[in-house]
Amino acid sequence: MADLKYYDVILKPIVTEKSMSAMSEKKYTFSVHPDATKNQIKEAVEKMFTGTKVKSVNTMNLNGKNRRRGYTVGKTAKVKKAIVQLTADSQDIEIFSGL
Repeated sequence: MADLKYYDVILKPIVTEKSMSAMSEKKYTFSVHPDATKNQIKEAVEKMFTGTKVKSVNTMNLNGKNRRRGYTVGKTAKVKKAIVQLTADSQDIEIFSGL
């Protein structure tokens, strides 16, 4: 297990049509470090965005895809996504508010 600090856990927000529609239910989607646990993700969201309280965290591990370029064969990097559900009395996350 990697020794991750809370600022290393969340890599970037994921902005798609599906994730934008889920924000009405206070669900936010992030790309997270592949070794991060649900407890670490919960702690990182609550520390990085003040006034937020996490209700639940769902995670998905996505393996890399096979890619070719001529004779060279390789794989893309594996990714871990997290869908964070906030409590009803929690504040919204500001980085998503202008989208």
